[in-house]
Amino acid sequence: MAHYFDTAAHPRKAYGSLIALLIVALLFPFVAQHFGNSWVRIVDLALLYIMLALGLNVVVGFAGLLDLGYIAFYAIGAYLTALLSSPQFAMMLESLVNQYPVVGEALITWFGPDIAQDGIHLSLWIIVPFSALLAGIFGAVLGAPTLKLRGDYLAIVTLGFGEIIRIFMNNLNGPINITNGPQGINMIDPIRIFGVSLAGEGSDYVTIGTYAIPSVNAYYFLFLLLCIASIFISVRLQHSRLGRAFVAIREDETAAKAMGINTRNVKLLAFAMGASFGGVAGSMFASFQGFISPESFSLTESIAVLAMVVLGGMGHIPGVVLGGLLLAVLPEVLRHGVEPLQRTLFGQVIVDAEVLRQLLYGLAMVMIMLTRPAGLWPAPRSEDRPMADGEAGKQSTDVVAI
Repeated sequence: MAHYFDTAAHPRKAYGSLIALLIVALLFPFVAQHFGNSWVRIVDLALLYIMLALGLNVVVGFAGLLDLGYIAFYAIGAYLTALLSSPQFAMMLESLVNQYPVVGEALITWFGPDIAQDGIHLSLWIIVPFSALLAGIFGAVLGAPTLKLRGDYLAIVTLGFGEIIRIFMNNLNGPINITNGPQGINMIDPIRIFGVSLAGEGSDYVTIGTYAIPSVNAYYFLFLLLCIASIFISVRLQHSRLGRAFVAIREDETAAKAMGINTRNVKLLAFAMGASFGGVAGSMFASFQGFISPESFSLTESIAVLAMVVLGGMGHIPGVVLGGLLLAVLPEVLRHGVEPLQRTLFGQVIVDAEVLRQLLYGLAMVMIMLTRPAGLWPAPRSEDRPMADGEAGKQSTDVVAI
C-alpha cells in the first residue's frame, strides 16, 4: 500500500491516489448527510484528532520523545480562544474589581465599558496565531527540564505536566475567575469566514448567496483544509534538515551529538513545534463546540492521541492520519452498531452499547498491536524501498567485489 503514496518512487501512481482520495474527502459530507448530520460531526471531531496526532507525531514519531501530556497544549489553545471570544473576559474583570479594586478599575478604564460588560470578542483568525505561539512557548517550557530524561522518566514528567494544566484550568476560578473552574466556559463565538458564521445565523445551515449547506459540512471543509495544511507542513518538516536531525536523535542521541547536532535546541524545537499544532486544534475545538470544560482535556485524551500515533505507525504521516481517523470514528461506529447487531442475533440487547463499545474498542487495539506491532501503516524501511536498475546493478557489483 505504501507505493500508492510514494511520490518519489511512483509519482504518477501516488499523485493519482492523492487526487482520488481528495475527491472522496470532498464528496463525503454530501453522501453522509443522507444518513444524518451526526456522522459528519463525528468526522469533524476526527479531523481535529488527526491534527493533534500529526502534532504529537513530531515529538514522538520524528524525535522519539515520549509525551503523555500532549493534551495540555490542546487545552491551552482552547482556553485562550474561550477567554478572548466569549463573555468570560468580562467575568474575569468583575472578579478583579471585587478582589483588587485598583487593578480592576484601571483595566476597565483601559479596555472600556463595553468589554467590561460583554467581554472580548476577537476574530478567531487573530487568536489562532497567539494560540500556536502560546502553546509553543509552553512546549518549550515543558521540554527545558526534560532534556536529560529519556523513556519512562520523560513519560512521567510529561504526564505530570498534562495533569498540572488540567488542574489549573479546573481551579483558576478564584480569587480571579479566569477559567470559570469546573463549570467551564460557554457562549464561545463560532468561526466566521468573511463575516459568514459557520454555525449558521439562527439555524443549522450556512447560507452563501443562494446556496445553503449544513453547519457541520461547513466546519468539515474548514477542518479538512487545516488537516491538509498540517500534513503539508509535516511532510516538509520530515524531509528538511531539522527533520533529519529529529530522526538522528530518535535513533541514537549520543551519536547525533557526536555528529555536531545541538540536541538541546533540537529537542526544544520538537516540543515547541508539536505543541503549536495542539494550540491551533484547541482553538478550532473551542469555536466548534461553543463550550469547553476541564473534562475535555483529561489524561485519557492524551493516551488516545498517543494511541493514534502508535497504532497508525510512528513517524509515518499517512499511518498517523489513518490511526487518527480509525480511533476517532471506530468508537462511534461501534456505538451505533452493537445494539442492532444484538437484536438481530439474540432478539434483545444483552449488553449495554456503551459497555460493549469500550470492550470491543480495547480488544481491537490489543489485537492490532499483537498482529502488527509496528502499526497499521508503518514507515517503509530503507531496505524495502525499490531501487532503480542502475542502483541494483551497482549494489550487485559491490557485492561481487567484496
